[in-house]
Amino acid sequence: MNKVKTTLRDSRWACWLALACLVVPMFGSYFFDDMFSSISHLFEHPEYLELGWNSASYGLYTSGYSFLCVFGGLIVCGILLDKWGVRITGSIFVGMMVAGAALVAYAITSGMSPKQSCTWAYIGCMLFGLGSEIAGVGVTRSIAKWFKGKQMALAMGLQLAIARLGTALALILSPRLVAEKAAGEMYTLSETARPAFFGLMLLMLGAILWAIFVAMDAKFEKQSGLTDKVDTAENDKFRFSDILKVLSNKNFILLALLCVLFYSSIISFKKFAAAILIPRFNIPVESASWMVSMLPFATVIFAPLFGLMVDKIGKGTKWMVIGAILALLAHLLLAFAPAGKPFYGYLSMVFLGFGYSLVPAAMWPSVPKILPDKVLGTAYSLIYWVQNLGLMFFKMSAGNILEGAQNGSGPVKVEVMFVCVCIAAVVIALLFSLSSRKNPELALDDPNVK
Repeated sequence: MNKVKTTLRDSRWACWLALACLVVPMFGSYFFDDMFSSISHLFEHPEYLELGWNSASYGLYTSGYSFLCVFGGLIVCGILLDKWGVRITGSIFVGMMVAGAALVAYAITSGMSPKQSCTWAYIGCMLFGLGSEIAGVGVTRSIAKWFKGKQMALAMGLQLAIARLGTALALILSPRLVAEKAAGEMYTLSETARPAFFGLMLLMLGAILWAIFVAMDAKFEKQSGLTDKVDTAENDKFRFSDILKVLSNKNFILLALLCVLFYSSIISFKKFAAAILIPRFNIPVESASWMVSMLPFATVIFAPLFGLMVDKIGKGTKWMVIGAILALLAHLLLAFAPAGKPFYGYLSMVFLGFGYSLVPAAMWPSVPKILPDKVLGTAYSLIYWVQNLGLMFFKMSAGNILEGAQNGSGPVKVEVMFVCVCIAAVVIALLFSLSSRKNPELALDDPNVK
């Protein structure tokens, strides 16, 4: 009687250990990306910052995350993922993520002029952003590989939940690392840079755990006789024409548009959360940090639950519609609810938190259903490319609106922009749901685990 050959992936503990190693780099990435979100109001008063940045400078800096991603970086790196595999490509860009974060920390503490320090920090954020996005693609592909035929949506939901704890930690910890000062007191360079150095330490820990995953993945493939690369057979080799095939897939286009609109309404908002929530609801910075931290905390609880729900009962496109509607309701409250009433701020965060859990839990597991495995790296990269195009635009727009607005009207004007974005997201989600009904063979609304 032949023995069934077992591999590392057949062990439940090994799968979850691999997931644990994969989430820590993303945890550090989310922290570093959101380290200034709950203290963004400081940039409205550059005269009290030794760093000298204003809201427009901060908006420019945060948009640097998306620059290389937008101008070809994500597409090229998606091709590299398909050609070289996750281990080689991911390791390069995890290293780039750490190097970019180190450059940002250096720029903030360098003592250069505001323009020079912002320029160098922008370059660092560019490197960090591309590294983070490709590392994220690698993590998503690795989870799909290790949990294929298992609880994939649950695993992806857990990854998102734990990674977003990095955002929660940044939102809560940064105002404490950069303690509020009395009016007229100056924030030194070293004080302003404390969140950056803390985030850099988290990223270095993540790089170590990524190396452990690489060793596990190599052992699994040696046991299974598989390869980390996708182009193992002539018929499955990646070709540049595959990009056109991906872009000609109408379901992929709808999914990519939903991604850019939905994420822009949340991630771009988070960058300026304190600058919006404090004047809208007349609350102190500590309350604003706790208010916006409800977003990642909600995903910690609900993203895995919604992922499990998608695995068990399906209806993924319906949950995307509901999540987009919840985001729209949240921004309508942020824009038009009575000023000075914190209750509406908390209620908007509840809606936004549910939406932030629902849409990704259903959206990311849908990608392997509409495209073949050999182009998944490129497909995820194209989605992230479109997402970063939107993020770059809306971050810069929000910063410029806040800097140029008169009589304290900036927060409302920014929120009106996000309301328009959410309306478009709802329309796209409805079109994707309609497409699912017209193409039942894709099984977009079927359970993943039967």
